[in-house]
Amino acid sequence: MKTNTPAVRIVTISADEAGQRIDNFLRTQLKGVPKSMIYRILRKGEVRVNKGRIKPEYKLEAGDEVRIPPVRVAERDEEAVSPKLAKVAALSDAILFEDDYILVMNKPSGTAVHGGSGLSFGVIEGLRALRPEARFLELVHRLDRDTSGILLVAKKRSALRSLHEQLREKGMQKDYLALVRGQWPSYIKAVEAPLLKNILQSGERIVRVSSEGKPSETRFKVEERYAHATLVKASPITGRTHQIRVHTLHAGHPIAFDDRYGEKEFDSQLAGTGLKRLFLHAAALKFTHPNTGEVIRVEAPLDEELKHCLAVLRKNFPAK
Repeated sequence: MKTNTPAVRIVTISADEAGQRIDNFLRTQLKGVPKSMIYRILRKGEVRVNKGRIKPEYKLEAGDEVRIPPVRVAERDEEAVSPKLAKVAALSDAILFEDDYILVMNKPSGTAVHGGSGLSFGVIEGLRALRPEARFLELVHRLDRDTSGILLVAKKRSALRSLHEQLREKGMQKDYLALVRGQWPSYIKAVEAPLLKNILQSGERIVRVSSEGKPSETRFKVEERYAHATLVKASPITGRTHQIRVHTLHAGHPIAFDDRYGEKEFDSQLAGTGLKRLFLHAAALKFTHPNTGEVIRVEAPLDEELKHCLAVLRKNFPAK
């Protein structure tokens, strides 16, 4: 391990950076620094705004001068970083659309959206490595680690605010493709079931349907049928953790190779398809561009493993 001790920095807040809390701003400026350390330097008054002490909830204004103290951060040796390089290159190939305001990518399955929980590498860290000149790169929404497909990233704080507002006002349409067990009934066009999130001692998140949970709705449409499975389009109206995975289970049709909410017997029926991962893919996203106001629809193609699985099902296990 080696350590890097940067010098004191004075950062002037731009209009685009205004409006965010100082603690959140510091997290973007001090990459890799634990949250506990960020709050410690705030509490001790080492961070100053316009030469004065501030609280973590202070909201930055355009023109504010922020003093960021030197923070000693352990960095990994180059040997430890080198395995990431192939992942970073793969992320570059996965970018579907990019301009000065947003970046849209087709996230591969098995890659977390951000590091943490024992993971040193995530999509957002990879994108920052790809775009070292970018002053701002933040996730607009999240995808589960094993879910592939469209992930939207804001390149300006104003874009992030606009896109978050679209999410709150349900002005963004997300369409997923999921392979579920058995024959999905055509009459089930929506599942409305409140979801309650539980955090286990291990830190694992488990979600279940509960009257104490938050209102949740997902709309469904049958895309293709096979002997033992159905390909459905799932369009979440709300954005709860694991929503589609739990709503399909609640309907009696869990998703293939879901290690938390799936069914081993169903997975074994798919043995000849080569499928080894969760069959849940964010296939399309429609939203309003935060700068031009243009309505944009981006589609993400299925990866080779999912395409091969469907080809085998069509050929060898057609619906009867």
